[in-house]
Order: sequence, then structure tokens, then C-alpha cells
Amino acid sequence: MLERNRAALPSSLDTLAPTRRLQRLRRTAPLRDLVAETGFTRSQLVQPLFIVEDPADARDIAGLPGNARLTPESALARLDADLESGVRQFLLFPVPARKHARDFEPAFICETIALLRRRATREDATFWLDTCLCSYTADGHCCLHDARGEQDLPATLDALAGLALDYAAAGADGIAPSDMNDGRVAALRLALDAAGHDLVPIMSYSAKFASQLYGPFRGAANSAPKHGDRRRYQIDVRARRDALASSQRCADEGADLLMVKPGMSSLDLIQPIADATGLAVGAYQVSGEYAALALLAREGFADFDAALLESWHALRRGGAAFIITYGARLGRALGLAAR
Repeated sequence: MLERNRAALPSSLDTLAPTRRLQRLRRTAPLRDLVAETGFTRSQLVQPLFIVEDPADARDIAGLPGNARLTPESALARLDADLESGVRQFLLFPVPARKHARDFEPAFICETIALLRRRATREDATFWLDTCLCSYTADGHCCLHDARGEQDLPATLDALAGLALDYAAAGADGIAPSDMNDGRVAALRLALDAAGHDLVPIMSYSAKFASQLYGPFRGAANSAPKHGDRRRYQIDVRARRDALASSQRCADEGADLLMVKPGMSSLDLIQPIADATGLAVGAYQVSGEYAALALLAREGFADFDAALLESWHALRRGGAAFIITYGARLGRALGLAAR
């Protein structure tokens, strides 16, 4: 056998150019695992929860299979199930029963925070609170307007700071401003520190684009604008420099974590933002991205679980330190380690 193998060798090895077979390390699962460049755990997935004030508004969310609008009571059962599946990070979205021009009342979501906090210790679960005005305002915008219809930035920052203080006092672990108004991270940091919440971190939506991919979310959060759009304060999808500058501004104003949104269409930004700011940068796999995978699966064009896991690996490959996804509770079923 040895003689036959040697006979197959060319007479002059130095005349051969080596054949580069990239498939050599793709041949088996152990070889692919050996050279895998991304890996993550269920601890790096964040599960959104929508909490409604009116029990009549509790229902499944169109386009987001496995997700529903929850009452404070049903949120407890959902929390128990999610903790069992290994979810440790939650992003809460309040859905008030009534909208107002100003003077918002977040009592119901604060009561929910306290309820969830009594069920799970800070070591068991982290509760981030999306901090924005769009679900509270009568016009569905993320800012307040003056009598001329122009943005009232000082009043907007005051309202956001008030919500952040209420959330933190109720037991929220972190604040996640999503409004994209100028100066909001600095305003929240100053307010939190002054009230003794200096250890409450801020996870800023630092590069949030005006996107067509938020449809299912706006239905879930009852947050669609009643007039116009949000292009005056969200980033134009063509404006890469603006996204980088917005993220740098949030870092300079005291953000602890940054985030890009939508995640899949911001893959070119995650690592550059992390490199520029020195902060961990996450990605929000938004409702339209998640719903697209569900639609592909429903029509028989993809395996949903495999496609979801593929998308998470792509986000991690792009540099995402954490991923906000409506499928975080599926992490264990998809084979991700606990931590």
C-alpha cells in the first residue's frame, strides 16, 4: 500500500503549485466548528415584551409569531416561561390605554416593572425599558411639538427624563432611549445621576434609521404617527456618516451601550461604531426583519429556525455584542448554550 501511494506522487514536487482547497475545512461539522468565527450564548439575546394597560388590547401580534401583547398579569407567566428557556435580558415596551398631548401617566408600566422585579431578582433577569414618547403621544410622534407644530426639544427632553426616572424608581435595570432626539442621552444621564440612579445604564438606540421595516412593531406598540413621518429625527438610510456621528454623540453624552436599528440592514456600521467609540454595540433585529423570515417559512421557502439562527450569526459576524430579537426565547431550542 505504501509503495502504491508513493508511486502516485509526481516525480518533481517543486514544479507543482499547491491547490488551495477551501472546502477542506468545510467537510465535516467538527471541522466547521473548529474554525467558526462567531459564537454566542442565550445570555446575549434580548427578548422584547409589550405590556398593555387595557386588558382588552392583549392579543397575538400580527407578523410576529410567538409574540403577544401582554397584561401585567400575563407578563408574569410569560416571564416564567422565558426564564425557563434561558432568556435573561428583556426590553419592555409600554402600551398605554390612552394617549395625551403632554403630561403622560406611566403608572401601569411602573406597576408592571415592580411586579416583574418581585418575581425575578437582578441576577435572574435584566429589565430594560424602551424610553420614548410615541406610544404616549396623541399624534404618535417621538417628540413634543409647540403651537407652531415645530419640535419642542426642551419639553421633549424633560418628558423623556421624567419617564426614565419613573422607570428607574420602579425597579428598571436599564433605560433604552429610542427617540433619536438631539441631546437625549445627556438629559437622561444627568437626571438619573441627580436622582441617585447613577448605576442604571443607558442602552442608546444610537443609529436608528427611518425604515420601512417597523410595521409589525408599530401595530404592537400602537405607535404609528398620525401625521407626517419621523424623518426629521430618525436617520436617513443613505446617511452613513450621520449614523456614525449620532453614535459618537451618544457615547460622548454617557451611553453605556449602543445599538443599530434595523440590524440586518446596518451590518456595515456595527464594527465601525464599536471601533470608534470603544463601546459594545448591539443590533435590533426589527419586526419587519423577523416577520420576513416568518413569511418565508410560512410559504415553504425556508426553515424558520435555521433562517433565524443564520441571521443571528450574520449579526454577530458583523460585530454585534448582543442581539434584540423577537425570537430570543427560541435560543435554547436552536442549540445555543446558556452562557
